Amino acid sequence: MKSTKIKKTSNLFASGVLILTIANLIVKVIGVMLKIPLSNELLNEGMGYYNSAYEVYVWLYMVSTAGIPVAIAMMVSESKAKGNFRETRKIYKIALITFATVGFVFMAALMAASGWLADSIYKLEGLEYGLIAIAPTLFFICISCAIRGYFQGYQYMTPTAVSEVIESLGKLIIGLLFADYAMERFADVEKVIKGETIQMKYPYAAAATILGLTIGVALSLIYLFIKKATFKESLYNAEFLRPDSDTLPVRSTATILKTLIIVAIPVTLSSSVMSFTTMLDSVIISNKLQGLGISQKEVTETIGYYKTQVITFFNLPPVLIYPISGSLVPYLSSLIVGGDKEKIRNLMNSALRVASLIALPCALGMSVLSEPIIKLIFADKLVEKTNSPELLSIQALSVFFVAMLAMTTSILQANKHERKPIISMIAGALVKITASWLLIGNENIQMFGAPISTLLSYLTIVLFNFYFVSKYVKYRPDFKKVFVGPLVCAVLCAASALGAYNLASLVISSDSIATLIAIAAAGVVYILAIFLLRAITKEDFDLIPKGAKLYGIFVKLKLMR
Repeated sequence: MKSTKIKKTSNLFASGVLILTIANLIVKVIGVMLKIPLSNELLNEGMGYYNSAYEVYVWLYMVSTAGIPVAIAMMVSESKAKGNFRETRKIYKIALITFATVGFVFMAALMAASGWLADSIYKLEGLEYGLIAIAPTLFFICISCAIRGYFQGYQYMTPTAVSEVIESLGKLIIGLLFADYAMERFADVEKVIKGETIQMKYPYAAAATILGLTIGVALSLIYLFIKKATFKESLYNAEFLRPDSDTLPVRSTATILKTLIIVAIPVTLSSSVMSFTTMLDSVIISNKLQGLGISQKEVTETIGYYKTQVITFFNLPPVLIYPISGSLVPYLSSLIVGGDKEKIRNLMNSALRVASLIALPCALGMSVLSEPIIKLIFADKLVEKTNSPELLSIQALSVFFVAMLAMTTSILQANKHERKPIISMIAGALVKITASWLLIGNENIQMFGAPISTLLSYLTIVLFNFYFVSKYVKYRPDFKKVFVGPLVCAVLCAASALGAYNLASLVISSDSIATLIAIAAAGVVYILAIFLLRAITKEDFDLIPKGAKLYGIFVKLKLMR
């Protein structure tokens, strides 16, 4: 017998957040699992090549795909809410063809420009091998994103989640095997560049590792095609079914394509600006440090430990934020179609508050425990003689602003003001580039200019975004309820983390155990502070995976009313 269970949009939002959160956590764990043995294998020099090539890919990935899932999800969600299911199918077909073409163009462009990027822009001989290895991924990922966007429009997040895990597993398993082979195969290959001897095993091994990602993305695309072929959209359409659903007028191909582009381009620009800035940051680091007389080998090592150790930890907290901001766009879009203003405002308040509750303790906690946290994961030989703990201590403070950026951008996108974040991003990018150029080139500051410029950049973007939200969405969050409560709790959390670590270090010889005790103690203090100060509300639990059950438990424990 056919299942007739209707998939409710409100229920799908919460389950979507849970699924994406779990997937993102798995992906990040896999990423760390890759970087630990990979760092030990390639050392900081090899990781410099790996991270530089990967950043070029990320920028082109954002340019070619960032707007695809959002645009498709918004259009599919709106057409579905109107009961126009024929149009949702047409949107998918047009998007698939369009963005497959885009992906092919970007793949060819990266392959053609790889030598120029390596020699003239980065000034890192051997980087071109990694760029060529990763280029096909752009073609595969564009198609993947079109399918993911369709599923996200239905708030069906499982295909997106599983496909991301498949990609990461490919990078981990295949990438590590290829890296190990390349390090042995090219162990004695050297090349003299401008009087400096470069061991070519590092760029070759970095390219081999990246090839694992390309294969992983191809496998995830196969999975997505299978899921699309077996997807029962009627279960998700039932909630919005109308008597005339089969006869509603469908927009023309040209109109749909135009709408896709109009929505996708602003989102793409706003998303890709920061990835471009991140890539350009590496270019500035390489050029400015070499301009100070530092060798290519040392510069590559510096890029390696900064991107591997500092940026890896910096990117962990947003994993818990992006599932909420990603699911917020289609859900908020459907509420806007319904016109429930009170529910819309409550949802935006809760989204910002939950983001603050997640981001603030992470930012302050990482800042005060930067050195023990890095040493908990990476070997001493990779951390010693580097300033990565000091760099992370500054960089961690930007985590809060990243969270606010994600939420305010989603709010603007859902309210059809997707072009406004472009202005914010450009302003932030200009601040980042200018600050990096001036600070990194200063002999007394050097690498500290990178995290300082990042902090200034994200602060600028968030200020612009909140201005646009206030002016165009007519929404101003309650500052005290949304930010002050979470900030007080986060300060208590960071203070307890530092205190617990110092105390544990006095009686325990193992630095790793002392760090874990400090993290555990900080977590307990933070949770108690949240409830004692009533920093979280009943509505906030709707955005948290299994929130309803958690709320019920806390009520029974008399931690909430």
